[in-house]
Amino acid sequence: MRRAAVGAPVAAPEDPQTAAAGADFPRSAPAVAPTETPAEAAPRQQLRTEFPFELPRGYVDDSGTVHRDGVMRLSTARDELIPLRDVRVQENPAYLSVVLLGRVITRLGTLTMVHDGVVENMFASDLAFLQDFYRQINAEGHTRAAVQCPHCTEPFEVELGGSRLGES
Repeated sequence: MRRAAVGAPVAAPEDPQTAAAGADFPRSAPAVAPTETPAEAAPRQQLRTEFPFELPRGYVDDSGTVHRDGVMRLSTARDELIPLRDVRVQENPAYLSVVLLGRVITRLGTLTMVHDGVVENMFASDLAFLQDFYRQINAEGHTRAAVQCPHCTEPFEVELGGSRLGES
């Protein structure tokens, strides 16, 4: 069954063989030029792919240096699929978050490289913070939440990601 857009003319095929061959396939309506000029179009937003954070306690390296400031990038499908082949994850599914975080944390303090070995040696509170931060930036797309002032009922947004525990 063919459907034509309301008011759109149906073009007759130039070649009878083309008409017979394409009889079973719906034809798309001709493209309509946008009514806005580029100057009138809304400005395009840049996709934010990296998000800074500050660990509640901080990672302590072998020399005793504490690393708290870091950057996490958005996860890709590959980031989520590759750890599933890791033997450690297959033996213990809880290890998935450690391997995944080791892939998406791009910077932590002055460390030259962040990997799953760094993540597995973090304090539990920092690991929980990073798991929540990962969920916020990847599942929800941002780390802001709409809230309302309990006194004046004025709505506003708060930044959840990167804040320290106990701070608002």
